Amino acid sequence: MLVALDIDGTLLSYDGDMTPAVHDAVAAVRSAGHEVVLASGRSLIAMLPVAAHLGITTGWMVCSNGAVTVRLDPGLPGGWAAEDVVTFDPEPALSLLRHELPDARYAVEDLGVGFRMTERFPEGELEGVHVVVPLEDLWSSEVTRVIVRSPESTSERFHELVEHLGLDDVTYAVGWSAWMDLAPLGVSKATALEQVRRRTHVQPHRTVAMGDGRNDVEMLRWAARGVAMGHADDVVRGAADEVTGTVEDDGAAQLLKSLL
Repeated sequence: MLVALDIDGTLLSYDGDMTPAVHDAVAAVRSAGHEVVLASGRSLIAMLPVAAHLGITTGWMVCSNGAVTVRLDPGLPGGWAAEDVVTFDPEPALSLLRHELPDARYAVEDLGVGFRMTERFPEGELEGVHVVVPLEDLWSSEVTRVIVRSPESTSERFHELVEHLGLDDVTYAVGWSAWMDLAPLGVSKATALEQVRRRTHVQPHRTVAMGDGRNDVEMLRWAARGVAMGHADDVVRGAADEVTGTVEDDGAAQLLKSLL
């Protein structure tokens, strides 16, 4: 099987911790011969430590909500190669957003390096090298991902803003906090996972996906067996075929054990 796993809120608690039960369950599924693919909104550099902790050094990872797909290979420089990178022009969306959220923090991903940003993000939220630049520099070239962060706002406000602005030329995902990811139009974890499925020659009915956030909805619908975490909201649950336990109850381990 191809088993696609979200990271934050699924394998990791929101404090960034992974329990031994979840770690061991992932290892058992891999030992059974299944293709485990980490699929996250995180950037590549933020996913590599998680893969290393799980002992995943070969295979595939879907990063940046599907905009970046990498192949892991310890024989390569850095242990990875970007096999598919989808970019877009962020200027139209950023031009709209800066008028509505002038005090928000904006960042774009530099693949494998870090982020260019208008001001520093809260400590620990982004990995890699951080370079503070004027907003106009963020659209000096096409990018894989834009992050909008407004610690003073709410996720509900972000959803209202998206509906009001009509951001129909990008794919967006609002996080559990006042955080929004913008990706190329039509790109999601699901679109990237479908490419991985074809490359690994796994049949469609042998796909499993598990997640807890709005950016997992397409992935859960894509999988033959889509599983929402127990703490997921109604939209995510509605996209899934079943619901497992919460992250506090090691819901990921419960699901993974059922695959053995």
